Amino acid sequence: MRADARRNRDHLLAVAGTAIAEQGVDVSLRDIARRADVGLATLLRHFPTREALLDALLRTSFDELTAKACELEASSPPEDALVSWLRDCVAWTTEYRGATVLMAAAIEDTDSALHASCVTLRAAGARLLARAQAAGVARSDIDGADLFALVAMLAWLGDQPSLAPRADHLFGVVASAILISAESSHAKGGAPSRAHG
Repeated sequence: MRADARRNRDHLLAVAGTAIAEQGVDVSLRDIARRADVGLATLLRHFPTREALLDALLRTSFDELTAKACELEASSPPEDALVSWLRDCVAWTTEYRGATVLMAAAIEDTDSALHASCVTLRAAGARLLARAQAAGVARSDIDGADLFALVAMLAWLGDQPSLAPRADHLFGVVASAILISAESSHAKGGAPSRAHG
């Protein structure tokens, strides 16, 4: 891609990111083009569909969250790694209003431009969960799909003006429900994990 074309593409992505943060993922493509001071045809030449635009915008963040999971896996205790990654995921999805709806749909739709990124992100969370379960510090009756659903649920709370002030408190409640003490796990014999993604 030529340098000027890349600059134009990066500018469109920056404008789209701001517009989606303000208005949600259903923001008009025409509005994004107007804000970027280009014609709609120019926007569509770079991103022929809304999903293509969202994939380009979100993939970098997905990659960063996936890399963060690997980093936490190598450097933090299992329970800290899981909760830290979960908090980062929720914070990111709250930034892009409505993104969780698209992510949940993309997981099931192999034709979606977002499918591969969402599956990779869910697998990264599932690895952290499996590690915590193996260490006996996370409940064994949830899997990676459940964890992904909890991210969506917590992000939805952050999107609701009347509930947003309670989002941090409820994050703590959910995190506490996922984690268990090592002592109680040993007492129960440590049920097998199902964090397969």
